[in-house]
Amino acid sequence: MSTVMLEKVLVVPTELFHELGHFQGFSPDVARYFEPLVSSDQISYRPRGDMEEDPSFKQLIPYCLFRYTTPSGEVQVFDYLRGGGVGEARLRAKRSVGVGGHISIEDAEAVNHSGDVYSEGMRRELEEEVSINTPYTESAVGMINDDETEVGKVHLGVVHVFDVGSPSVEPREDDLTEAGFRPVADILSELDRYESWSQIVMRALFG
Repeated sequence: MSTVMLEKVLVVPTELFHELGHFQGFSPDVARYFEPLVSSDQISYRPRGDMEEDPSFKQLIPYCLFRYTTPSGEVQVFDYLRGGGVGEARLRAKRSVGVGGHISIEDAEAVNHSGDVYSEGMRRELEEEVSINTPYTESAVGMINDDETEVGKVHLGVVHVFDVGSPSVEPREDDLTEAGFRPVADILSELDRYESWSQIVMRALFG
């Protein structure tokens, strides 16, 4: 099994998510889910390879969008094509508007088990995947759950929007190809080319 599949990632019991209130698609009610999940004593770190096949757990994923508004008022979103590297195989060759990934046990060790593990994991994932060369503001705007796909059954997304001062976001990973800012209208017109989470969040925020 690959190193990626052996990596221990943060998970929460799917039952706990259901107790807080199951939904399909997008929920703007971050407060209802996020803090109870990340502060729960039911959080654990388990091998990613096992968790990708076990819908009794949800892997918690920061899903970060970069939004730029041009001087003329046109709203654009950073998007890219997933390459064929070591990431989630079931999402390869799909376009995406989300940057981010798993929170790992290494993130917990980096903050000595006493700090904000989620924020550390999100910071690390962003630093690995993109270079942000512009001022920005960030806010958590919603949650994504998609039990209609095999990938979605084992993941739960926290949607973060980064409003950037200029379109100066560049990919750092070779697997992020054809990357750049595109008008929201263009993305919405081609949503069938995008992974399901991107379709869900684009319809919820911009549709």
